[in-house]
Amino acid sequence: MESEEFRLPRSRLANERLHAMVPGGAHTYAKGDDQYPEDLAPVISHGHGAHVWDVDGNRYVEYGSGLRSVSLGHAHPRVLEAVRRELERGSNFVRPSIVEVEAAERFLATVPTAEMVKFAKNGSDATTAAVRLARAVTGRPRVAVCGDQPFFSVDDWFIATTPMSAGVPAATTGLTVSFPHGDLAATEELLDRYRDEVACLVLEPVGPDEPCAGSPPHPGSGNSASRYLTGLRELADRHGCVLVFDEMITGLRWSEAGAQGLYGVVPDLSTFGKALGNGFAVSALAGRRELMERGGLRHRGERVFLLSTTHGAETHSLAAATAVLRTYVEEGITARLHALGARLAAGVRSAASAMGVGDHLLVRGRASNLVFATLDEHLRPSQEYRTLFLRQLLAGGVLAPSFVVSSALSDADIDHTVDVVARACAVYRKALDAQDPGPWLGGRPVKPVFRRSA
Repeated sequence: MESEEFRLPRSRLANERLHAMVPGGAHTYAKGDDQYPEDLAPVISHGHGAHVWDVDGNRYVEYGSGLRSVSLGHAHPRVLEAVRRELERGSNFVRPSIVEVEAAERFLATVPTAEMVKFAKNGSDATTAAVRLARAVTGRPRVAVCGDQPFFSVDDWFIATTPMSAGVPAATTGLTVSFPHGDLAATEELLDRYRDEVACLVLEPVGPDEPCAGSPPHPGSGNSASRYLTGLRELADRHGCVLVFDEMITGLRWSEAGAQGLYGVVPDLSTFGKALGNGFAVSALAGRRELMERGGLRHRGERVFLLSTTHGAETHSLAAATAVLRTYVEEGITARLHALGARLAAGVRSAASAMGVGDHLLVRGRASNLVFATLDEHLRPSQEYRTLFLRQLLAGGVLAPSFVVSSALSDADIDHTVDVVARACAVYRKALDAQDPGPWLGGRPVKPVFRRSA
């Protein structure tokens, strides 16, 4: 079989070296080699645009670049130009740089629903700062998180809710509760049960089954999402909670102003990252002035230790963010992401249907943020069939833990991807007919990130 002939000897050795020094073999669990077929986890040498090369010399069309962070493509010229300019001027000083002023102004102009912003280096710090601020302004201890969504922070208040909660004190675990996305009645019941105890509602502003759009969104679109978020806004106001939108994924991809800009519902606080830096480390906590000022110097209340990071305002990362924001607005990047994703989704669905696996290989999500699901012969989610599918994609030169597009993709890249998907679906059909994907796995199946044991 083609996938069995595909080998990555140098990547395999590099992975062994990583595991000897780095717990998990990667600095992000979602990049671990357990997420890929056995001995087929490429170690990347470099990337350009929508392509990456591994240390074995193979070139891939890449999706989900940098866990959705590189939405303009690798080594984007406008971003690199801005970064190079600042590198030659120094990256960190004992006082704020004028670049911080410019980046804040550009961010708030792009996300007009926010009144103040503070930058950091990663999403976890920004979202945890939002939680701390909410607890401070409400005087309440509990955090309510959307239980249908996979990740908000590496900090204890969230990790307590996952199967990997080792090391989190039980007292902390009890302070985080969950509510289901889209169910206002259940959320109100939760708020009634913990009346005057819940400081904030934290969620990605879109649900797990966000429909795949075939055209760019526009303000006010997505009536169902708008109604739900409006209802959640009213619930938060009625119960005195802070409403926090985690826009790490939706920021820029849904609209330049994120999902809040698309659906017209204004949160009290929101957090941005990923696409904001096109791979450079930058995140943002944004929100209402009344709340954000509690972390500042121009109020008379008790001070909140909001965000204070040595590298939070590195000039080159903020220059990258400013360039990204300008590029999105001036070049219509969000619309391009939707158009590319719509083309890809249609092609994959057509290929899967033609090979008789249209009910087993599913494409889900908004066009700018596509994922795929692999189902077995009984239409149950299957890590084994995911492994089979990933092996075939890798052998065909497609690196795709998801189908999240970057604007650097060309029509030819997508056509190539669809061709590879079609060949993978032919193998998928054989495995379904045999009711056994085992002969096509090449080793152990891929594993979920959050699990209790290694």
